[in-house]
Amino acid sequence: MTSTFFNKSTDSLSQLKGKIFGTPERSLEQAYQAALSIKSIEDRYFHGGKVTVSTANDAQIPTSVQADFEKHLSILKQQMKEFNTSSSTQGNLGQDHLMRLFFTEGTLTKYTLEPQASALVPFSNNLPANTSFQLPTPPIQVIEVKQAIAPEKTRSRQLHRKNSRNSAPENAEPQVKAGVLPRSLERTINKIKNELDPNAEAEVVKSFRRSQKKTVVAIRLLALLILIPLITQQVSKLYLVQPIVDRVRNEAVTPVFLNSEMKEEALKELQTFEEELKLERLMGAAPALTSEAIEEKVKDKATEISQEFRHRSNNAVSNVFADIIAVLSFALVLVWRRKDIMMLKSFMDNIVTGLSDSAKAFSIILITDIFVGFHSPHGWEVLLEGLSSHLGIAANRGLIFLFIATVPVILATIFKYWVFRSLSRMSPSTVATLKEMND
Repeated sequence: MTSTFFNKSTDSLSQLKGKIFGTPERSLEQAYQAALSIKSIEDRYFHGGKVTVSTANDAQIPTSVQADFEKHLSILKQQMKEFNTSSSTQGNLGQDHLMRLFFTEGTLTKYTLEPQASALVPFSNNLPANTSFQLPTPPIQVIEVKQAIAPEKTRSRQLHRKNSRNSAPENAEPQVKAGVLPRSLERTINKIKNELDPNAEAEVVKSFRRSQKKTVVAIRLLALLILIPLITQQVSKLYLVQPIVDRVRNEAVTPVFLNSEMKEEALKELQTFEEELKLERLMGAAPALTSEAIEEKVKDKATEISQEFRHRSNNAVSNVFADIIAVLSFALVLVWRRKDIMMLKSFMDNIVTGLSDSAKAFSIILITDIFVGFHSPHGWEVLLEGLSSHLGIAANRGLIFLFIATVPVILATIFKYWVFRSLSRMSPSTVATLKEMND
């Protein structure tokens, strides 16, 4: 019993020790992830600049951006406060922790009015007694840390951007200075004022109608881009192209078969019919026929097959011209409604942005597995064979296999580069979820 009590006490002390001495690393990591999310919002919606309330209310920016920014900023402040409180028990931090600390405190400094207690102090007590430390007077900026570790091209681009901001005209409007009250309290007061405004309801209704109008325009354009080419292809084929092709491709002028594949299929069908007649005669299922009668039946079947394949050939030729007309109609819709393309793009962005990280990762994995996954070659093979049959072209197996061996590989490389270059900045949490689901 004494040993059991001793083991429980030891486990409790170990857990307490882990919570105390593991807090700085855990808090720093969570604060670093929150700072990365804020930087992603800055790069995507504010061109790398500071997130402001006036800019966040722009119609081009989704309404969820401000809420995400406030959530990540709250996590950043809370975790950095916890880190600064417990950093005395940490000991020595490594170089990786130090670089993350520079980045995190630089982000926090941009959105904090009061000076924060910095953790950038010496982590070792084994120093000479006459050594004194002094916190840096200017705040630590994120761009300075990135300049220390970025390549030469990135540093020159950042310096050019900084010089362009410093060389602003003298008559430009000065930046709005921070007020006495915290921004969160000012936003709350402004929200209450807007709610008490007698015109608030009219503004809400007006904003809702404007958003509704954009959604209707986007859905209408999407429906036009899908339905008009399909309807144009079918109508032009039935009432314009196919009658002309049937009149031009008469029996006396044009051959029956467009390609050798159709001819082989017709020969196989005729051979099967002749063997069926012979089998029925040998089994006694049909009366005995003379060779002339058998030849007459085979001749009638050949005529029937020729008519069928002539119709298929005409249909394939009609598909080519009807598809060209459908593509032209698609281009005309784009030119005619080019002003609505931006609304459609904004509508699609809002749908994608509204998805959770798990839903985004699931959609990405589903699409990539269909087109560049392990089983995608079979799908590409069926798709290309169907396209060749639709256009009346003989399916070349060598070209199909060459396409399958190159195009999916190129698409997979482009996708991986997009994840590395763009998606990691736009949504780091989605990339993390995607890696976990793939593993």
